[in-house]
Amino acid sequence: MSTALFPVISRNALVASAAMLFSVAPAFGQASTPTAVDGYHVSVFARGYKGKFTAPDSIAVYKDHVYIGYGDGNDPTGDDGKSNMIVEYNRAGQMVYSFTVKGHNDGLKLNPYTHKLWVMQNEDANPSLVIFDPDTRVKQTVPFAAAPAAGGGYDDITFLKGKTYLSASNPAHNPNAEPAIVEAKIEGGQVVVTPVLEGNSTAKNVLTGQPVTLNLQDPDSMTTSPTGDIVLDSQGDSELILVRYPGSAAQSALQIPLSSPYGQPQVDDTLFAPSADGFLLVSDEPANVIYKITKDVFIPGAAYSAGVAGASSAPGFVGRLDLEFGQLTPIVSGMQSPHGLGFVSTNDKEDETKLEEMKEACQILLAN
Repeated sequence: MSTALFPVISRNALVASAAMLFSVAPAFGQASTPTAVDGYHVSVFARGYKGKFTAPDSIAVYKDHVYIGYGDGNDPTGDDGKSNMIVEYNRAGQMVYSFTVKGHNDGLKLNPYTHKLWVMQNEDANPSLVIFDPDTRVKQTVPFAAAPAAGGGYDDITFLKGKTYLSASNPAHNPNAEPAIVEAKIEGGQVVVTPVLEGNSTAKNVLTGQPVTLNLQDPDSMTTSPTGDIVLDSQGDSELILVRYPGSAAQSALQIPLSSPYGQPQVDDTLFAPSADGFLLVSDEPANVIYKITKDVFIPGAAYSAGVAGASSAPGFVGRLDLEFGQLTPIVSGMQSPHGLGFVSTNDKEDETKLEEMKEACQILLAN
């Protein structure tokens, strides 16, 4: 266990943390519209349009533009033959451009090394990848060389140290002994994958410190932590899996069971705030709304998750995530079912600096 990521906390501090968690929880489900706790503000960023594009899900950000995938309630296997729309917005929430992808879109991430969008379709079976260039607006469909070993599809994407990782969603077997995370490469015009983390891997539980055998039945969203770890959400299992040194001989995993004031949550996207200046976006799929969450100053590296918990008529919320204990402290509640999260930076100079750092990192990777 890394003392940098999980510092030692006294019992009294834990009790105080728990007290704060419950004291800041809003009266869940009593408001007809989402409400924010003190220090945060929530407003509408954009809405879907019935008959055109509905059910917003994944969110990706490139420079000052936002891309949102709309699922329209289509078949997540793609067997209905329908298409989904990806809509591009500016920072003000005004629609700028849109394009369609064949199948049901779920994963949507910007490749920070190529500055192209990876758009993943059909998370339950028959996965399909589209790569979209935001500058030229050219899209390319890249087929998979083989069906997923787990029997489902691929859901989300994350990028780390020049490599690409996918979550293998909707596994066909229980227990799941097939890969839950794979590394993806494009070779010969096809997506070729290799296993990284099996669904029944051994992990250390962060609450007990004891080793456990995982049974990942719902690998879903993924992201990369500020410390260079992969964070996988096993949504139906109400847990996060943190993978350290993925793909190396030193690879290890931590299991983070989740909790909230409203009961055991099931979360979708998790996000680490990349900047002090900007705003969060969260998609509430059944409400057909993308909300904007603002704060005077965000703490860079602070983690947030979107999920549902409890039995109210509006069980959805966005919470501040404590990775050490898996606790979610709600900052906005009263949503129906939030899914995608994104962060839009408003500090252009900081963005330019990060771009230069990424270019240097790419040059080092290519040199090696």
